[in-house]
Amino acid sequence: MTSDILIIGGGIIGLACAVELKLRGANVTVLCRDFTDAASQAAAGMLAPDAENIANEAMLSLCWRSRALYPDWISKLAEITGLNAGYWPCGILAPVYKKAGEQGSRGEISISQSPSFWLDKDAINQYQPGLGADVVGGWWYPEDGQVDNQALITVLRTAADSLGVEFKDGITVEAICQQQGQVIGVQTNTGLLRADHYLLAAGAWANQLLPLPVRPRKGQMLRLRVPEFVTELPLTRVLYGENIYIVPRRNRSIILGATSEDVGFTPDNTPAGIQSLLQAATRLYPQLENYPIAEMWWGFRPSTPDELPILGDSHCKNLTLATGHYRNGILLAPVTAALIADLILSQKTDPLLTNFHYSRFHHTPLQTQSSTITSMLTHPANFTNGHGKNLSLQTADLHLQDSGLIIAGKTFQSRLMTGTGKYRSIEEMQKSVVASGCQIVTVAVRRVQTHAPGHEGLAAALDWGKIWMLPNTAGCQTAEEAIRVARLGREMAKLLGQEDNNFVKLEVIPDAKYLLPDPIGTLQAAEQLVKEGFAVLPYINADPMLAKRLEDVGCATVMPLAAPIGSGQGLKTTANIQIIIENAKVPVVVDAGIGAPSEAAQAMELGADALLINSAIALAENAPAMAYAMNLATVAGRIAYLAGRMPMKDYASASSPLTGTITG
Repeated sequence: MTSDILIIGGGIIGLACAVELKLRGANVTVLCRDFTDAASQAAAGMLAPDAENIANEAMLSLCWRSRALYPDWISKLAEITGLNAGYWPCGILAPVYKKAGEQGSRGEISISQSPSFWLDKDAINQYQPGLGADVVGGWWYPEDGQVDNQALITVLRTAADSLGVEFKDGITVEAICQQQGQVIGVQTNTGLLRADHYLLAAGAWANQLLPLPVRPRKGQMLRLRVPEFVTELPLTRVLYGENIYIVPRRNRSIILGATSEDVGFTPDNTPAGIQSLLQAATRLYPQLENYPIAEMWWGFRPSTPDELPILGDSHCKNLTLATGHYRNGILLAPVTAALIADLILSQKTDPLLTNFHYSRFHHTPLQTQSSTITSMLTHPANFTNGHGKNLSLQTADLHLQDSGLIIAGKTFQSRLMTGTGKYRSIEEMQKSVVASGCQIVTVAVRRVQTHAPGHEGLAAALDWGKIWMLPNTAGCQTAEEAIRVARLGREMAKLLGQEDNNFVKLEVIPDAKYLLPDPIGTLQAAEQLVKEGFAVLPYINADPMLAKRLEDVGCATVMPLAAPIGSGQGLKTTANIQIIIENAKVPVVVDAGIGAPSEAAQAMELGADALLINSAIALAENAPAMAYAMNLATVAGRIAYLAGRMPMKDYASASSPLTGTITG
């Protein structure tokens, strides 16, 4: 058992973990810069996994598990301290201003979910009188509730003190000192502090110590006081509305929250922030407009790009992470404490933790810079000799020369291109593009222009400052049609800020059944588009003669198919692609037919300069995961091609030397 644990951060997560670790026998020290800075001081204390309508399944499971722990957890803290944390399983009411049939997923209840009930306008007003006139109904979540977050912080601090947790207040951690994959101490404003194990629970300040994607999201809040002339509490349950929540307390106060502002660590309440809360609150519950304002404050929630926490081990074996809880720090405190204690003291990793590991934000595109290949972003623990010596390869150790993918004079670091079609949602496409590490994304001009299903809002869905658009002429059956659409594509790229983008992926496909490209129409369109200054990337059959003709007329690449579009059949034209690669003086991009990462790697091992993969990613059960796998396969295939495979032989050859063997 680890006996000496140093926790960086004295907010709700740090305190909950400190109490749990101490109860299990560890010696715990908590470093806290400013106790009042913690996001948990500025929360409302809602326990609302159902009302928040959380879409991520793993996150919802984590929240449900934590909510189920609350009654026993609060009782345990009360036994230790004799204090009341204000836990109130009052249920949460979510009034809405739309008809029940328009509520989407809120109305889709499965047997595995917590119970929820739709209340029409009459029922909801009987259950909670005084709602705004435009409330047409709402959802009742009986298993949600609340806790007095400020009281809970006091209870946890008191419990930790009584159990013997050591607190060092006013301590600023300046750096986490690391050597050979271990933390050897934390540098503070008072000197170096050491422990056997370290837990980073610094909330919105975590990325000041480690390169974690945690950013502060400012939330403004205020507290109203129920006037003395109101003899009974007007609210007895939380109201979770649109852009507002109203949380009644038993001490005759009502909490209104919260704004969500990406303003860094900018402090203070603002008129705009407070006004937005008051307007939303009085629309939902009008009589609040006559209640006096007792207090206003703000706090900084620790937000991650996917709004999920970062939990589990880190790149250092004696450093554990528990941060990025965003708006659910209060709710997730008991389950975080239990999972982290299991991990640190028993090396027990709950399967659910894999969904919240920091590595989900790391990608491994083949990034080449001035003739060297950047080493893979791989956890150092995979390259040790068992005695703590790091054996991981550095860039120089590979001795591989690669100038990057150059198309029409423009250099790209990634050799994987992706598309935007066939995804189940825009969000899935966005995540897949990020996971692929690609820098070129092809877009069907005609489908965007006509707002075809799945392409609505596509122009605004990706960051075109980082991704190079490759407009394509999909759907064009003649050379003339393809030329017109290519011109539209160039204008579309300009509208998105890519003024110098003259790229076009040329597709001329009159065959509606097999979707095979027309070689004559493709050549005719390519000749005209090259004359108009386009960088033409033609999609073709794996025809070496046609590929050479297209190169001769000035195409920037050739893009032979591996198999029919969307078939997932893999490399069916290997011999012809190999001939094209051997003869081409422009990049060869294998396009269409690849269905699995192994096939992507094989195409790159042939010497292809790049791949364009869409269907295999978009139609996978987990598209972002498949995009990441294709990314790795492209990298592996390119490195293998540059490394040079062993010669193939018709006979066996022993791996071990035949000299120096022991004889009888």
